[in-house]
Amino acid sequence: MLAIIGLAQLMVVLDATIVNIALPSAQADLGFTDESRQWIVTSYALAFGSLLLLGGRLGDVFGRKRVFIVGLAGFAGASALGGFASSFGMLVGARALQGAFGALLAPAALSLLTTTFTEPQERNRAFSVFGVIGASGAAIGLILGGALTELLDWRWTMFVNLFLAVPAAVAALRLLPRDAVAGQRTPIDLPGTLTASGGLFALVYGFSSAESDGWGAPITIAALVAGVALLVAFVVVERRVEHPLLPLRVVAHRARAGGFLAIALVGAGLFGVFLFLTYYMQQTLGFSPLESGLAFLPLMAMLMPTGAIGQMRLLPRFGPRPVVAAGMALSAGAMLMLTGVEAGSSYASAVLPALLVIGVGLGLVFGIAMDTAVRGVEGADAGVASALVNTGQQIGGSIGTALLSTLAAGAAGAYASSHPGVADLAAQSAVHGYTVAFTWSAAIFAVGAIAAWVLLPSEAPDVAVGAEPVFAH
Repeated sequence: MLAIIGLAQLMVVLDATIVNIALPSAQADLGFTDESRQWIVTSYALAFGSLLLLGGRLGDVFGRKRVFIVGLAGFAGASALGGFASSFGMLVGARALQGAFGALLAPAALSLLTTTFTEPQERNRAFSVFGVIGASGAAIGLILGGALTELLDWRWTMFVNLFLAVPAAVAALRLLPRDAVAGQRTPIDLPGTLTASGGLFALVYGFSSAESDGWGAPITIAALVAGVALLVAFVVVERRVEHPLLPLRVVAHRARAGGFLAIALVGAGLFGVFLFLTYYMQQTLGFSPLESGLAFLPLMAMLMPTGAIGQMRLLPRFGPRPVVAAGMALSAGAMLMLTGVEAGSSYASAVLPALLVIGVGLGLVFGIAMDTAVRGVEGADAGVASALVNTGQQIGGSIGTALLSTLAAGAAGAYASSHPGVADLAAQSAVHGYTVAFTWSAAIFAVGAIAAWVLLPSEAPDVAVGAEPVFAH
């Protein structure tokens, strides 16, 4: 069961990055413009981010096994459609469908994990595996995307999901218990669904627009204002309806709120880093797409054992506060190390040490933050709580990527204007922009360390994971 759930999580996470490296090849094949290219990524993020809360609640209402299998089947079908795409519009539509079915699949997977593994030792092991997949999936996507694009064809970045989804769906039908259904059938909160989905859609669209059109563009401002207004309306609605989409008790718990915030801040700091490191290695160091992907392997080599040690050994002994705060601080330190990269630097001296450090940092954060965010939640709310974890990661990633991209572009332009006589000005300006982005990413992780220390409990998790109090004193 853990393998099935892990496969589903891997598929959702790696699809956020696997297509990135394949974009130039897809663009040459289908003939779309540079201005249109971002919609291959944005269409997935818009559908995924805006529908996650609804997807989580559908799992709570109709049963997680059912929603999990529908999500797998739909994701596989959308991936096949994208692989056979004969036009830009068809590919964008397929990516949007992937995001929609991913919004069913991701919270169902995490809620199944939450409700299936309740014995402390098993739960820690399961969240260790799940956290490693969540943290390393983006890097796996870069590696796999580079390999498939170079060795086969860009379309295989879509087709590869069939080899993950179909076996997982068949195994899920046989292995997941029939009683994997949460609570009684309750009405769907339509006002909450509309305000939450609309607000999240507008926020993701606004940050995507900021990345391409600038923060001052009317469409960016309108989308962000509409997003905030709709989410405020969502909170008002949830306080009044009988069967809310997101019961506010889920986020009112201090430890869970700390877990949600930690995941969001890691997403904000991490996704931009993958983007800028990929640019730096390909455009400055001259790596091929496959070489760029493989360059992230040391990060995963450190992340996997650290995640297991953190979840299995450190969490039961020290509680989440010091472990997650230390992981955030290490990640901030790694970002500061990357601020030293130059146009003439080498991978071994400038990039590799930072990747090793951030691998340790992320290993201490991801699984424990996810576990804390859903620990002790009522069974009927497990799906929507799991959806909120994924929403935090997705919205955090969108905000971080847009913010860091804007800051990097502004810094690169300012450097070029103030250093007109510098040799190889384009490369120097780009690298200066990357270092500014790494500096701000370090600041995001530093805020995460402070938030983890303030909000997360220092006590070891209680043995009774499904009951309050969540943490034993």
